[in-house]
Amino acid sequence: MKLQTEIPIHPERNPIDYASKVVLLGSCFSENVGAKFLYYQFQHFVNPFGILFHPFAIEQLITRAINETVFTEKDLVFHNEQWHCFEVHSSLSASNKEELLRKLNNILKQFQKEIETATHFIFTYGTAWVYRFIETDRYVANCHKIPQKQFLKELASVEEIAASIDNTITLIKSSNPNVVCIHTVSPVRHVKDGMVENTRSKAHLIAGIHEVISPRDRVHYFPSYEVMMDELRDYRFYTEDLVHPNNTAIQIVWEKFAEAWVSSEAKHFQKDIETIQNGLSHRPFHPESKAHQEFQKNLQKKIETLQKQLPYTNFEGTSFS
Repeated sequence: MKLQTEIPIHPERNPIDYASKVVLLGSCFSENVGAKFLYYQFQHFVNPFGILFHPFAIEQLITRAINETVFTEKDLVFHNEQWHCFEVHSSLSASNKEELLRKLNNILKQFQKEIETATHFIFTYGTAWVYRFIETDRYVANCHKIPQKQFLKELASVEEIAASIDNTITLIKSSNPNVVCIHTVSPVRHVKDGMVENTRSKAHLIAGIHEVISPRDRVHYFPSYEVMMDELRDYRFYTEDLVHPNNTAIQIVWEKFAEAWVSSEAKHFQKDIETIQNGLSHRPFHPESKAHQEFQKNLQKKIETLQKQLPYTNFEGTSFS
Protein backbone atom coordinates (compact mmCIF):
# COMPACT_ATOMS: atom_id res chain seq x y z
CA MET A 1 0.00 0.00 0.00
CA LYS A 2 1.27 3.46 -0.91
CA LEU A 3 0.96 6.02 1.87
CA GLN A 4 2.19 9.07 -0.07
CA THR A 5 2.50 10.39 -3.57
CA GLU A 6 5.94 10.58 -5.14
CA ILE A 7 7.31 13.23 -7.49
CA PRO A 8 9.18 11.52 -10.36
CA ILE A 9 12.87 12.47 -10.34
CA HIS A 10 15.37 11.47 -13.01
CA PRO A 11 19.05 12.29 -13.62
CA GLU A 12 19.59 15.45 -15.64
CA ARG A 13 22.20 16.20 -18.26
CA ASN A 14 25.21 18.37 -17.31
CA PRO A 15 25.12 17.35 -13.61
CA ILE A 16 27.13 18.86 -10.78
CA ASP A 17 30.44 17.21 -9.92
CA TYR A 18 33.49 18.23 -7.93
CA ALA A 19 34.87 20.29 -10.79
CA SER A 20 31.65 22.32 -10.89
CA LYS A 21 31.28 25.80 -9.43
CA VAL A 22 27.77 26.42 -8.15
CA VAL A 23 26.18 29.79 -7.36
CA LEU A 24 23.02 29.73 -5.23
CA LEU A 25 20.77 32.78 -5.01
CA GLY A 26 17.40 33.38 -3.41
CA SER A 27 15.37 32.70 -0.31
CA CYS A 28 16.47 31.12 2.97
CA PHE A 29 15.88 27.72 1.38
CA SER A 30 18.90 28.48 -0.85
CA GLU A 31 20.97 28.68 2.29
CA ASN A 32 19.63 25.32 3.51
CA VAL A 33 20.67 23.70 0.23
CA GLY A 34 23.91 25.70 0.30
CA ALA A 35 24.70 24.16 3.68
CA LYS A 36 24.54 20.73 2.03
CA PHE A 37 26.98 21.87 -0.66
CA LEU A 38 29.28 23.07 2.12
CA TYR A 39 28.99 19.83 4.08
CA TYR A 40 29.82 17.75 1.01
CA GLN A 41 32.65 20.12 0.02
CA PHE A 42 31.34 21.19 -3.39
CA GLN A 43 32.71 24.45 -4.76
CA HIS A 44 29.88 26.89 -4.12
CA PHE A 45 28.97 30.52 -3.53
CA VAL A 46 25.68 31.24 -1.75
CA ASN A 47 23.72 34.49 -1.35
CA PRO A 48 26.63 36.95 -1.28
CA PHE A 49 24.15 39.82 -0.75
CA GLY A 50 22.05 37.91 1.75
CA ILE A 51 18.63 36.34 1.36
CA LEU A 52 16.68 37.53 -1.70
CA PHE A 53 13.01 36.65 -1.92
CA HIS A 54 11.74 37.63 -5.36
CA PRO A 55 12.94 37.58 -9.01
CA PHE A 56 13.22 41.38 -9.32
CA ALA A 57 15.77 41.53 -6.50
CA ILE A 58 17.97 38.88 -8.12
CA GLU A 59 17.67 40.47 -11.56
CA GLN A 60 18.68 43.85 -10.14
CA LEU A 61 21.91 42.53 -8.62
CA ILE A 62 22.81 40.43 -11.67
CA THR A 63 22.32 43.54 -13.81
CA ARG A 64 24.55 45.59 -11.52
CA ALA A 65 27.27 42.92 -11.57
CA ILE A 66 27.21 42.36 -15.35
CA ASN A 67 27.23 46.11 -16.04
CA GLU A 68 29.90 46.69 -13.36
CA THR A 69 27.81 49.41 -11.73
CA VAL A 70 29.39 50.09 -8.35
CA PHE A 71 27.35 51.01 -5.29
CA THR A 72 27.45 54.71 -4.39
CA GLU A 73 26.02 56.87 -1.62
CA LYS A 74 22.79 57.38 -3.59
CA ASP A 75 22.10 53.64 -3.20
CA LEU A 76 22.03 53.92 0.59
CA VAL A 77 19.41 54.99 3.14
CA PHE A 78 19.86 55.83 6.82
CA HIS A 79 17.36 54.40 9.31
CA ASN A 80 17.53 53.43 13.00
CA GLU A 81 21.19 54.48 13.28
CA GLN A 82 22.20 52.14 10.46
CA TRP A 83 23.03 52.58 6.79
CA HIS A 84 21.11 50.20 4.53
CA CYS A 85 20.91 49.35 0.84
CA PHE A 86 17.49 48.46 -0.57
CA GLU A 87 19.09 45.96 -2.97
CA VAL A 88 20.53 43.71 -0.26
CA HIS A 89 19.60 42.00 3.00
CA SER A 90 19.74 43.79 6.37
CA SER A 91 22.53 41.46 7.50
CA LEU A 92 24.92 43.61 5.46
CA SER A 93 23.81 46.94 6.97
CA ALA A 94 26.39 48.97 8.89
CA SER A 95 26.63 52.01 11.15
CA ASN A 96 29.37 53.51 8.96
CA LYS A 97 28.45 54.58 5.43
CA GLU A 98 31.94 54.16 3.96
CA GLU A 99 32.28 50.74 5.54
CA LEU A 100 29.01 49.59 3.98
CA LEU A 101 29.96 50.87 0.51
CA ARG A 102 33.37 49.20 0.73
CA LYS A 103 31.75 45.93 1.80
CA LEU A 104 29.12 46.01 -0.95
CA ASN A 105 31.60 46.82 -3.71
CA ASN A 106 34.05 44.15 -2.57
CA ILE A 107 31.24 41.58 -2.69
CA LEU A 108 30.13 42.91 -6.07
CA LYS A 109 33.61 42.44 -7.50
CA GLN A 110 33.74 38.85 -6.26
CA PHE A 111 30.20 38.24 -7.52
CA GLN A 112 31.23 39.38 -11.02
CA LYS A 113 33.96 36.73 -11.06
CA GLU A 114 31.59 34.01 -9.85
CA ILE A 115 29.10 34.81 -12.62
CA GLU A 116 31.82 34.43 -15.25
CA THR A 117 33.21 31.15 -13.90
CA ALA A 118 30.14 29.35 -12.53
CA THR A 119 29.04 26.11 -14.16
CA HIS A 120 25.63 26.06 -12.44
CA PHE A 121 23.25 28.67 -11.03
CA ILE A 122 20.51 27.58 -8.63
CA PHE A 123 17.74 30.14 -8.10
CA THR A 124 15.21 29.67 -5.29
CA TYR A 125 12.33 32.14 -5.46
CA GLY A 126 10.24 32.67 -2.33
CA THR A 127 7.46 35.09 -3.18
CA ALA A 128 5.80 37.07 -5.96
CA TRP A 129 4.79 39.80 -3.50
CA VAL A 130 7.10 42.79 -3.98
CA TYR A 131 7.54 46.20 -2.39
CA ARG A 132 8.15 49.41 -4.33
CA PHE A 133 9.80 52.35 -2.50
CA ILE A 134 7.52 55.29 -3.26
CA GLU A 135 10.26 57.93 -3.16
CA THR A 136 12.32 56.34 -5.94
CA ASP A 137 9.59 54.19 -7.58
CA ARG A 138 11.96 51.18 -7.45
CA TYR A 139 11.43 47.64 -6.19
CA VAL A 140 13.40 46.71 -3.08
CA ALA A 141 14.92 43.43 -1.94
CA ASN A 142 14.42 44.31 1.73
CA CYS A 143 12.45 47.06 3.50
CA HIS A 144 14.87 47.21 6.48
CA LYS A 145 11.94 47.82 8.88
CA ILE A 146 11.31 51.24 7.38
CA PRO A 147 7.60 52.18 7.90
CA GLN A 148 5.38 50.35 5.40
CA LYS A 149 3.59 53.56 4.42
CA GLN A 150 6.72 54.43 2.41
CA PHE A 151 6.20 51.40 0.16
CA LEU A 152 3.59 50.06 -2.22
CA LYS A 153 2.95 46.32 -1.97
CA GLU A 154 2.21 44.57 -5.27
CA LEU A 155 1.70 41.04 -6.56
CA ALA A 156 3.98 40.59 -9.58
CA SER A 157 2.12 39.11 -12.53
CA VAL A 158 3.11 35.86 -14.22
CA GLU A 159 4.24 37.89 -17.24
CA GLU A 160 6.40 40.21 -15.12
CA ILE A 161 8.01 37.27 -13.31
CA ALA A 162 8.73 35.44 -16.57
CA ALA A 163 10.26 38.59 -18.07
CA SER A 164 12.44 39.19 -15.00
CA ILE A 165 13.74 35.60 -14.91
CA ASP A 166 14.34 35.65 -18.66
CA ASN A 167 16.32 38.89 -18.30
CA THR A 168 18.40 37.33 -15.52
CA ILE A 169 19.24 34.27 -17.62
CA THR A 170 20.06 36.39 -20.68
CA LEU A 171 22.39 38.61 -18.67
CA ILE A 172 24.26 35.68 -17.11
CA LYS A 173 24.61 33.86 -20.43
CA SER A 174 25.93 37.03 -22.08
CA SER A 175 29.18 36.49 -20.15
CA ASN A 176 28.87 32.76 -19.44
CA PRO A 177 26.96 31.12 -22.33
CA ASN A 178 27.33 27.48 -21.21
CA VAL A 179 26.14 27.91 -17.62
CA VAL A 180 23.30 25.65 -16.42
CA CYS A 181 20.44 27.50 -14.70
CA ILE A 182 18.25 25.54 -12.26
CA HIS A 183 15.10 27.20 -10.92
CA THR A 184 13.05 26.17 -7.94
CA VAL A 185 10.35 27.62 -5.69
CA SER A 186 10.91 27.75 -1.96
CA PRO A 187 8.60 25.43 0.01
CA VAL A 188 8.54 27.98 2.85
CA ARG A 189 5.04 29.47 3.01
CA HIS A 190 4.84 33.24 3.52
CA VAL A 191 1.85 33.05 5.87
CA LYS A 192 2.24 36.69 7.01
CA ASP A 193 0.94 37.66 3.58
CA GLY A 194 -2.10 35.43 4.20
CA MET A 195 -2.74 31.83 3.23
CA VAL A 196 -4.66 32.63 0.05
CA GLU A 197 -2.16 35.34 -0.83
CA ASN A 198 0.72 32.88 -0.36
CA THR A 199 -0.94 30.39 -2.69
CA ARG A 200 -1.45 33.08 -5.35
CA SER A 201 2.18 34.11 -4.94
CA LYS A 202 3.59 30.60 -5.35
CA ALA A 203 1.29 29.99 -8.33
CA HIS A 204 2.59 33.13 -10.06
CA LEU A 205 6.19 32.08 -9.44
CA ILE A 206 5.67 28.53 -10.74
CA ALA A 207 3.79 29.72 -13.83
CA GLY A 208 6.37 32.45 -14.53
CA ILE A 209 9.32 30.07 -14.22
CA HIS A 210 7.73 27.57 -16.59
CA GLU A 211 7.37 30.27 -19.23
CA VAL A 212 11.17 30.34 -19.57
CA ILE A 213 12.19 26.71 -18.89
CA SER A 214 14.14 25.24 -21.80
CA PRO A 215 16.31 22.17 -21.06
CA ARG A 216 17.77 22.45 -24.57
CA ASP A 217 19.19 25.83 -23.50
CA ARG A 218 20.32 24.50 -20.11
CA VAL A 219 17.46 26.16 -18.23
CA HIS A 220 15.69 23.77 -15.84
CA TYR A 221 13.13 23.45 -13.04
CA PHE A 222 13.53 21.37 -9.88
CA PRO A 223 10.31 20.63 -7.94
CA SER A 224 11.36 21.32 -4.34
CA TYR A 225 8.02 23.06 -3.66
CA GLU A 226 6.08 20.12 -5.05
CA VAL A 227 8.11 17.59 -3.04
CA MET A 228 7.29 19.49 0.15
CA MET A 229 3.63 20.07 -0.64
CA ASP A 230 2.80 16.67 -2.15
CA GLU A 231 5.24 14.09 -0.78
CA LEU A 232 5.84 15.62 2.65
CA ARG A 233 2.37 16.95 3.34
CA ASP A 234 2.55 16.25 7.05
CA TYR A 235 3.47 18.65 9.85
CA ARG A 236 6.06 16.24 11.19
CA PHE A 237 8.25 17.56 8.35
CA TYR A 238 8.04 21.15 9.63
CA THR A 239 9.71 23.10 12.41
CA GLU A 240 7.68 24.31 15.38
CA ASP A 241 6.47 27.38 13.46
CA LEU A 242 4.67 25.01 11.05
CA VAL A 243 6.05 27.06 8.16
CA HIS A 244 9.69 26.11 7.60
CA PRO A 245 10.84 22.61 6.57
CA ASN A 246 12.70 20.82 9.35
CA ASN A 247 16.04 19.05 8.99
CA THR A 248 14.39 15.79 7.93
CA ALA A 249 12.50 17.53 5.12
CA ILE A 250 15.59 19.43 4.00
CA GLN A 251 17.54 16.18 3.88
CA ILE A 252 14.84 14.49 1.79
CA VAL A 253 14.70 17.40 -0.68
CA TRP A 254 18.51 17.39 -0.86
CA GLU A 255 18.57 13.66 -1.61
CA LYS A 256 16.08 14.17 -4.43
CA PHE A 257 18.08 17.09 -5.76
CA ALA A 258 21.23 14.96 -5.65
CA GLU A 259 19.40 12.20 -7.51
CA ALA A 260 18.66 14.65 -10.31
CA TRP A 261 21.68 16.90 -10.31
CA VAL A 262 24.72 15.30 -8.65
CA SER A 263 26.87 13.09 -10.89
CA SER A 264 27.43 9.43 -10.04
CA GLU A 265 31.19 10.09 -9.80
CA ALA A 266 30.59 12.85 -7.25
CA LYS A 267 28.45 10.54 -5.12
CA HIS A 268 31.50 8.32 -4.62
CA PHE A 269 33.36 11.27 -3.09
CA GLN A 270 30.30 12.20 -1.05
CA LYS A 271 30.49 8.89 0.81
CA ASP A 272 34.15 9.51 1.69
CA ILE A 273 33.39 13.08 2.78
CA GLU A 274 30.47 11.96 4.92
CA THR A 275 32.77 9.47 6.67
CA ILE A 276 35.25 12.27 7.37
CA GLN A 277 32.55 14.69 8.56
CA ASN A 278 31.14 12.05 10.92
CA GLY A 279 34.63 11.45 12.24
CA LEU A 280 35.22 15.17 12.81
CA SER A 281 31.95 15.51 14.70
CA HIS A 282 32.78 12.56 16.98
CA ARG A 283 33.26 13.60 20.61
CA PRO A 284 35.24 10.94 22.54
CA PHE A 285 34.77 10.16 26.22
CA HIS A 286 38.53 9.67 26.59
CA PRO A 287 40.36 12.00 24.16
CA GLU A 288 43.80 11.05 25.54
CA SER A 289 43.34 7.32 25.00
CA LYS A 290 45.48 5.39 22.51
CA ALA A 291 42.37 4.27 20.68
CA HIS A 292 41.29 7.85 20.07
CA GLN A 293 44.79 8.92 19.03
CA GLU A 294 44.82 6.11 16.47
CA PHE A 295 41.34 7.16 15.31
CA GLN A 296 42.57 10.72 14.74
CA LYS A 297 45.61 9.53 12.76
CA ASN A 298 43.43 7.40 10.48
CA LEU A 299 40.99 10.29 10.01
CA GLN A 300 43.84 12.63 9.07
CA LYS A 301 45.08 10.10 6.52
CA LYS A 302 41.61 9.97 4.96
CA ILE A 303 41.54 13.78 4.74
CA GLU A 304 44.99 13.90 3.15
CA THR A 305 44.07 11.20 0.62
CA LEU A 306 40.89 13.05 -0.32
CA GLN A 307 42.67 16.40 -0.61
CA LYS A 308 45.13 14.93 -3.11
CA GLN A 309 42.12 14.24 -5.35
CA LEU A 310 40.15 17.37 -4.40
CA PRO A 311 42.79 19.96 -3.42
CA TYR A 312 40.32 22.76 -2.64
CA THR A 313 38.51 20.83 0.12
CA ASN A 314 38.68 22.45 3.53
CA PHE A 315 36.99 20.81 6.46
CA GLU A 316 36.86 24.06 8.39
CA GLY A 317 34.32 25.33 5.83
CA THR A 318 34.96 27.21 2.59
CA SER A 319 33.50 28.35 -0.73
CA PHE A 320 35.20 28.89 -4.07
CA SER A 321 36.67 32.14 -5.28
